[in-house]
Amino acid sequence: MTGSSADGKRRFLVQHDYGMGALLWWIDARSAREILETFAEVEVVENAESIERALADSLEVVDVDAAEVVAGLSRRPSEQRDHPDFGKLAGRPVVHLRRPPAPEFGDRSVYFFEVESDGRRLRQVEIGEDGVAVKSTPDDWLFDPPVVDLFAPETAAWEIGRDEFEAAWRTAAPMPSDF
Repeated sequence: MTGSSADGKRRFLVQHDYGMGALLWWIDARSAREILETFAEVEVVENAESIERALADSLEVVDVDAAEVVAGLSRRPSEQRDHPDFGKLAGRPVVHLRRPPAPEFGDRSVYFFEVESDGRRLRQVEIGEDGVAVKSTPDDWLFDPPVVDLFAPETAAWEIGRDEFEAAWRTAAPMPSDF
C-alpha cells in the first residue's frame, strides 16, 4: 500500500497468481478488503520487498470504482456480492474445507483443505474415487497458487471443523516421494 488521496483512496499492489507466475497491478481503493470484495481471483500484496520492486516497474494503475475491467481482473457479479454467504470465510487466519468432487471438470476426488486467509493450502488430503487418501503439504507441490476464494458464497458450504480435517489428515498416507 502506498500514499493516500483526497477521496480516501490509497494505492495497493494487487496480483493474480496463476500458478507459474502472476499478473500485477496497482489499484486505488479505500481498503484492501474493498479490492477483494470487488475483484475475484486476486490478492493484495503486503510483502514490503515485493512492493518496493513493483514501485520500480511501470505497472498499470486501476481505480476500484472504474467501470472498465482490466484484462485479468474479473469483477464479482452483484448476485455474488449480495448473497448472504459472501465473504463469510474471509479474514480468518485458517479455514478448513471439504470440497466435493467436481465431475464436470473430470475431478472425482474429495479434497480436504486447510487454507490460510489468502486461499493458499497449508495442508491437503485428497481422497480418490478408489477411497485411497493421500496427504500433502507445500513441500509436495510444484506450485501453490490460491485454490479457493474465501469470499465466494459457494465456498462457505464447504466449511468443516478442524476436528473433521484432522481426522482425515490422520488416516491419510503421505504423498509418495516419486509423485
